[in-house]
Amino acid sequence: MAAITAALVKDLREKSGAGMMDCKKALSETDGDIDAAIDWLRTKGLAAAAKKAGRIAAEGLVGVAVEGNTGAVVEVNSETDFVSRNDQFQSFVSTVAKLALTSNGDLDALNAMDYPGTGRTVADELTHLISTIGENMNIRRVQVLSVDGGEVASYMHGAIADGLGKIGVLVAATGADAASFGKQVAMHVAAVNPASLSRDDLDPELLEREKQVLTEQARESGKPEEIIEKMIVGRISKYFAEVCLLEQTFVIDGESKVGKAAEAAGVDIKGFVRFGLGEGIEKKQEDFAAEVAAVAGV
Repeated sequence: MAAITAALVKDLREKSGAGMMDCKKALSETDGDIDAAIDWLRTKGLAAAAKKAGRIAAEGLVGVAVEGNTGAVVEVNSETDFVSRNDQFQSFVSTVAKLALTSNGDLDALNAMDYPGTGRTVADELTHLISTIGENMNIRRVQVLSVDGGEVASYMHGAIADGLGKIGVLVAATGADAASFGKQVAMHVAAVNPASLSRDDLDPELLEREKQVLTEQARESGKPEEIIEKMIVGRISKYFAEVCLLEQTFVIDGESKVGKAAEAAGVDIKGFVRFGLGEGIEKKQEDFAAEVAAVAGV
């Protein structure tokens, strides 16, 4: 029996695109013969996953899980929306969301975790799922939110099952009414998509970019620089009210600022996370007419 070294497993994984545990098993079954192992993987449908790796995956599901004062949210992408209705895929996303609770928001750590009941890692289970379902998939991102002495509330917009949908939100808060009020804030976050909790944690690059745009717009008015400076101050305050959660108008009542509503409820909002499915992914644009023309040789 040939020795199945880590280098041999790595070589087979690179050539086949199959998962580590599947590669190890293939080499064991074929006495360490790389070519025979590739054929073994092909017969099991496991090497096929590599052929799908280049396809754009912008559909799928967002999953959330909450346990105690910790919540996790993950995005798992697929090529088509049809896969999101697949029971195996839904089970995978739900399981990964629960595992993510102990990942500290580290995607590599999540991928390396043992997937329950399979003897495979999360990454290898995903490869197995790709081969089974026949579409490229990937765990795109993960984030974990915790709060000492408080609650993490969750909300899933467009839910198709418990904790699974298109927009997943976590809100961390403290106070006697943290759970129920946090849920309302999570619904607000899903609808409005704030950029930050407050002015203090707004991305400096976003703020600087906005200042540059507003400055150029003000200068086009032809007004003196001292007037322009005052205009910028007013417009930046308006910008904060648009993008900072605590300064936004609360969609639940349409009147109060979120921060004031929280204060009235005796709640202190500590943070939030919002994952919108496919945001930031450049989706492939299908041109059916061009495709038909190409096939017809026009």
